[in-house]
Formats: sequence, structure tokens, C-alpha cells
Amino acid sequence: MVGLRRRQPTPAPTLVVGESLVDVVVRPDGSREEHVGGSPLNVAVGLARLGHPVSLATHLARDAHGAVIGEHLTEAGVVLAPGSDTAVDTSTATATLDETGAATYSFDLDWRLPPLPETTGHLHTGSIGALKPPGGVDVLSAMAGAARTRTVSYDPNIRPDLFPDQELARDEVARRIAVSDVVKASDEDLQWLAGRSLDDNEIADHLRAWCDAGPVLAVCTLGARGALVLLPSGRRTTLRAHRVEVVDTVGAGDAFMSGLLSGLLDAGLLGGADAKSRLHGARGQVLSEAVERGLAASAHTVSRAGAQPPTRAELGLPSRPGR
Repeated sequence: MVGLRRRQPTPAPTLVVGESLVDVVVRPDGSREEHVGGSPLNVAVGLARLGHPVSLATHLARDAHGAVIGEHLTEAGVVLAPGSDTAVDTSTATATLDETGAATYSFDLDWRLPPLPETTGHLHTGSIGALKPPGGVDVLSAMAGAARTRTVSYDPNIRPDLFPDQELARDEVARRIAVSDVVKASDEDLQWLAGRSLDDNEIADHLRAWCDAGPVLAVCTLGARGALVLLPSGRRTTLRAHRVEVVDTVGAGDAFMSGLLSGLLDAGLLGGADAKSRLHGARGQVLSEAVERGLAASAHTVSRAGAQPPTRAELGLPSRPGR
């Protein structure tokens, strides 16, 4: 796989905002394993492994689980934002796998937003931390503030068990989409928000409605079928998934997100006001190449246990300058 054609100077570090936790994976045979997880954390690690400077604003404790998370971030090269280690206990999530490797989740977590560092780079958020109060309210405020001068991306990554009020969740997701430049969701997210099954034409209609509200690029992942993309021109395209032997799907969507953002960062389309302007004028080909990188990153992740996103070398990408 080759790098994207369009290159710009190295942007400011990306700031990822959201939960970090320890995933307890329960396999069909009853065996248990622990992995560092949390959707925003996984995206931050994925970006760092792909050679991008990144910091994570999160909420963890100075306990054993927090130490494991800290080591994981340090090893990947992710900078932990100051004030991120003030929780009473580090959050956990239990992922129970079925015979196909698909995961269902239960959570024990607390989420509060630490003071955010000053940055002129891209802001990404999503999943539980973007919605769950009290921190989710502050996340929306941070997104709206950042959107005035830099790019913002959002992945709803809905966890239905945590948001029993579907109508409220739908409204809150819409508010965050409206202040984002790039949005990625899964077909399961869209179907839960819609309250029914959706075919690809209906998925495209939902993405189009999102783009009418604010984002310039909207992507829906379709599992083993790939991804449906709505480009800035309004054109719809579907890109095929890579064929691999699936070990489990833990972290697949997060790996896709980090791959997508990596492609956009390498193309100079994420960051401050200049990058925001370039993103809004970007051609479909360079955006599709970024989506392809997301699909490749996801394929590598599902081929091994846990949320283990790939490196640049694993995707066949050239090294970034200074890395």
C-alpha cells in the first residue's frame, strides 16, 4: 500500500478526547483476558503507531489498571494530557465474544473531562466520552470551540446499554455531528439511531443528512462489506473490505478511524484553518485513499486478538519525516 499523493508540512499534534479503560475479554469457552481499551484511547494509539504526534485527554486513576494504561500509552508514543489521572478508579469494560468473534459490552466507568491543553492541531472525540455526562457536556463545548479554527472529527460508536433514552441520544449525537468536519459511524450505530434496519440507500441518505448539517466527509463502515462514503461533492461510493481471517472484532472500528485520520493528516487535510479549508475543497480520490487506509488498518486489527492497530510498516507506508 502506498502513501497518499498530497503532502503538506507536519501538522500540530492531534488531540484525542475521551475514555480510557481496561477491556476484560470473555471468549466463548469462558476464558478471560485483559487488554487496554476505550475507543478514543484506541484511536490515539492507532495514530501514534502510524507515526503521528498525538496526545490523549482522558480520565483514569493512579491504580493498577491506570498504570497498565499509562505504560500502553507510553509504549505507543501517546502523550497523556495533564490532569488525566485524577479518577478514583480506572474504568473497565467487559467484552463478551460470540462464536463469530463479535463483541457485546458492559461497562463500569466514570467520565469527566480534564482541562484541555492548548493546541492548534486536529481534535478527535467519540464514543462514551463524547456523550456521557458530566464530561460529555464539556466535550461538546470543546468541539464547538475547536471547530471555529481547526478540524474536528467524531465517531458516535454508540453503546446502547449506556444510553437507554434513544431519543435523547439521537439529539445529542446530532449536536456533535453539526460541529464536526469528519464523521465516521458503523451500520450498527446508524440502525440503532434510526430504530430499524437500513439498506445501503437509506444509510447514504442518513450520511447525506449529516453532511447537510456540517461535516464535509461522512463514512459508514459496513463490517465485512467495507465502507460507504459520502464525498464533499455529494457523490456516494462504496469501498470493499480486505479479506482476512478474523480473530475478533475488538477495536476494529477504532483502527479504521485512526487509519482514516492518518490518511487525512498525511494529505494535509486536518489541523488548523488552512487544513480545514483544504479539506472542504478536497477531491474525492484523496479522500477515498484515506478511507482505504482505514480499511487496511481495520483488517490488520481483526486478524489478531484485542485492539492492536497496525504500524506504518505493517501497512506498507513510508516513514513520516522526523519519525
